This record gives sequence, structure tokens and C-alpha cells, in this order.
Amino acid sequence: MEQVSEKQIFFHVGLSKTASTYLQEKVFPLFEEVEYIHRMYRYNNVFEIIEKSEKNIILISREFDHQFERELKRFAPKYPDIQVIVVFRRQDSWIASQYRRFFKNGHIIPFTDFFSLKEDKGIFKKSDLYFTHYIEIVEKLFTKKPLVLLYDDLRKDPMAFFDYIAGIMGVKYDKTKVNLKTKHKSYSEKQLKALKAVSKVISVRKDNVKYPFLYQLKRFYTNLIRYSTLYIAKVLPDTWFNSEPLIDPKDLKVVKDYYEEDWKYVIEYAKKNNP
Repeated sequence: MEQVSEKQIFFHVGLSKTASTYLQEKVFPLFEEVEYIHRMYRYNNVFEIIEKSEKNIILISREFDHQFERELKRFAPKYPDIQVIVVFRRQDSWIASQYRRFFKNGHIIPFTDFFSLKEDKGIFKKSDLYFTHYIEIVEKLFTKKPLVLLYDDLRKDPMAFFDYIAGIMGVKYDKTKVNLKTKHKSYSEKQLKALKAVSKVISVRKDNVKYPFLYQLKRFYTNLIRYSTLYIAKVLPDTWFNSEPLIDPKDLKVVKDYYEEDWKYVIEYAKKNNP
């Protein structure tokens, strides 16, 4: 049953690799007079927190990719008037960044096994990169069109990007407290290649282990190996590594061209529908 709420609820839903963590930890906490929900333990109790909050403005922020539709369907019956905020990054750049994170976490596989337009058997499928589908999901579930933002705009002028979100929400924040240093830095090709070499001898994956203590021990061990390798590789000579890129530029060009019309739609949608 739909629930009428006088509160204004904003739901930032990612996507991942679009500076979501940075926004969650460096920007959104500065917004004044806002009930901010992003930590998992709070998100797990999100409906109770919304109902009990004395704040008129609620900001929820989580990072979704494959969970996008499932999670939004949880909210729509109770709060159909939510304003969804989603940040998109051009498909070739986005999938390359997703792959690098996957690779950095110890899953040392070729890019074409991670994503392939031809085979469509990777971790991400072709349908996952049709961003128009994400927009359609929001339009179908909620009364308000999504606030579509572009990752490139954040990179070009971050303060204007933050001002825009704050303006949409009708909140203030202290700009002098914004730390523009990125939360998660990207690792160089050299560092990732070093990790690939180490993985041939020692597993650097954070595989799940049944017992919590053993899981934490395994996580500590793999993190120690991975980050030590990444740190040491940073100072090693470039000549120690082959020149072959982790991702063939031709593969990314194919991705860019394949989704060109979809990306154009996203850009036009952002221009047309954002206040």
C-alpha cells in the first residue's frame, strides 16, 4: 500500500565507479538539516529510520549495479514520490573502470572474459550497459523522473556538481569543508600487471570463507599481499613490464560505438529533464 509522506526523500543509487563513495563520504555528510542514510547498518533499517526521523529531508545513498531494480522495487510501494538521483559514465569508460576494480581485487581474467559484446557471457552482460533501461525502471516505479547526472560533469567542475545536487534538495553545506581529494584512486597499468604476475604464484582473491574468523584472517592476508604488491610496483621501473595494455583500446572503441545512441539519449535526457 502506498504511504503518503510529507518528507522529501532523495535516493542516490550510484552507479558504482561514478564517484559514489566520494559523494557518500566527502560531500553528502556536509549537507545540513538532512537525515542521511548510507551505512549498511542504517540502510538495513531505512524504513524505520525514515518514519522516526524528525528531519523533513531524507537522503539515502547506496551503490547499485545488478541490484538496481531489485532495491528500487522495495521502496516504490511505500514511497512512490521518491526523487531518484543517478550518475552515469560513458559505457566504455565505465566498463573499463569496473574491470580494473575487479582485477585489482584479485580476479585476474582477460577483459573479454569480464565483458564481451560478442559472447555476452561475462560478469557484466550487454543489457547492463543499456543505461536507458535504468532510466525506464525509475520512470515505471516512481512518480518523478530521475535526476540524471553525468560523471564527466563532476570531473570537470566538482563544486558546481555538488551545488547542483544541494540546490535540487534545497539544502546548504559548507563549501570550505569539501575535500576534493579522490576517495579511491585508480591504479596504473604497471601496478595491475605486477598484481597479475604475483597472482600466478599466490592467490590474491578475497574468496569467501565459511567461518567469520577465518574470513577476516583470509581478508587480512590477501589485502596485505595485494596492497604491498601495488605499492611496490609503483616505484619499479616501467621497463620491467611489457607494453601490452590490460584492455585492448580496440575493444573499448567497439563498446563506445555499440552504445553510442544509448549514451546520446542519456545526455539529452539529463539536459531536458533536469530542473
